[in-house]
Amino acid sequence: MNQERLERIVRRMKEDGLPQLVLSDPSTMEYVLGYPLSPMERMYAMVVSTEREPVLLLNDLFVIPDGVPVRQVRYFDTDDSAAVLAAQLDKNSVCGVEKTFIAKLLLALQESGAAKGFVNASPIVDTVRACKSPDEAQKMRESSKINDAVMDRLVAYIKEGMTELELADIIKNIFVECGADKAGFAIVAFGANAADPHHRNDNTRLKSGDCVLIDMGCVKNGYYSDMTRTFFFKTVSDRQREVYDLVLKANLDAEAMVAPGVRFCDIDKAARDVITQGGYGPRFIHRLGHSIGMNEHEAGDVSSANTDPVLPGMTFSIEPGIYLPGEFGVRIEDLVLVTEDGCELLNYNPKELTVLG
Repeated sequence: MNQERLERIVRRMKEDGLPQLVLSDPSTMEYVLGYPLSPMERMYAMVVSTEREPVLLLNDLFVIPDGVPVRQVRYFDTDDSAAVLAAQLDKNSVCGVEKTFIAKLLLALQESGAAKGFVNASPIVDTVRACKSPDEAQKMRESSKINDAVMDRLVAYIKEGMTELELADIIKNIFVECGADKAGFAIVAFGANAADPHHRNDNTRLKSGDCVLIDMGCVKNGYYSDMTRTFFFKTVSDRQREVYDLVLKANLDAEAMVAPGVRFCDIDKAARDVITQGGYGPRFIHRLGHSIGMNEHEAGDVSSANTDPVLPGMTFSIEPGIYLPGEFGVRIEDLVLVTEDGCELLNYNPKELTVLG
């Protein structure tokens, strides 16, 4: 168990006046306990208190490493899991739960009066997880290094007539060859398909004049990478070049702003202003970025609605895009790690306009 992470959560609980908290999100449990476990539909939780030692509740089905320094309470499939959890709560105190807490379990706890009340405590956990430790930052670097290496190798496989699905399969295979623990994801979009930011790979075949948008990431040592590059196949039109240059400038201008104390909304604005001034503002149809770590998308984002300041240790994406339905789309995405005086780019793969083939 990572005692330092648990202590940080308890400190935040005390600051917020929350006496007890039920951790239950699998990634949070891994963050605190140090090992992964997929509970499926079964209850898997840890009761954390500002006054008492933590208690781990898990089904007899699951095996955890020996020597984990936390008291365990086991239950069987036919037991009432809500009652098992309720027995570990102080019914006279308010209890926090994470935003992913199972609704049927929460409703049962509320009906039984297991606590004085229930509140969303995710801001406590999310704030602690947002700022990566040096060890976590190094794992983010290693995951992104694999992502870059895959992209470096990938361009040699892009051939006329291949399908998006074929290229996505190649990406997943190269991820394994490059040492990823999990291939993660690969969005491949040719031509007009790239105008859909979350296009589902299909049998569209690559032809001359198409853009080739690749958004991909993997998992290494429990941490995600994420990167998008857009290429052009054989030829590039003046309109495609114009759009690409705008997106690249938006990407670079936003990354240049990242530093402790700068607001997320101002970073988003820096990129959005470039695209708006270029005449494509309505076609930048999503936030500038998302937080990342043990989950591909973590709490917090780079958007006009987020007025929070950037803090050292935070990791998030910078991914401006322009999407023209029926024509093409361009997105350029990097991950940044906030340092004490700026930021470190986690992706080294080139971003200048590239024509393949």
